[in-house]
Amino acid sequence: MPTTQNYANHRRRHLLYHLVVMPIVLLQVILTGLELWRSPSVHSAWNCVFAIGVATGFVAARSMVLTVQTRLIGLEMRLRLAAMLPPDLCARIPELPLRQLVALRFAGDVELPDLVRRCLNGELRTPDEVKRQIQNWRADFVRA
Repeated sequence: MPTTQNYANHRRRHLLYHLVVMPIVLLQVILTGLELWRSPSVHSAWNCVFAIGVATGFVAARSMVLTVQTRLIGLEMRLRLAAMLPPDLCARIPELPLRQLVALRFAGDVELPDLVRRCLNGELRTPDEVKRQIQNWRADFVRA
């Protein structure tokens, strides 16, 4: 894991999940699909269905974890913004979409009010636009 974080390296890759578990599960889906195609039977059909179910379960579990993480980051950011924004911007925190709140978490304290203002004025619309404007990256290494 890098000691600093920036736009280029901020995406989280969980090596055990992305490089071990998912390739094995996807390979199993492919192999059971080939088995079903080569010698169709109830047994090979069930193996294929089961492999697809396991793969779907892993993807669903990952999705649920990321959804909870996103909601938690939104709460964390609303609290952070309420503590550090001037009153005129504090009143407008509910106008920020969750996706922008998640992107703003990487902004340092000094530049955060300006970025929030730009988001609320419509200058920065997407999370990617927000992250590209961050000058002083606030690393987040504790995430799913």
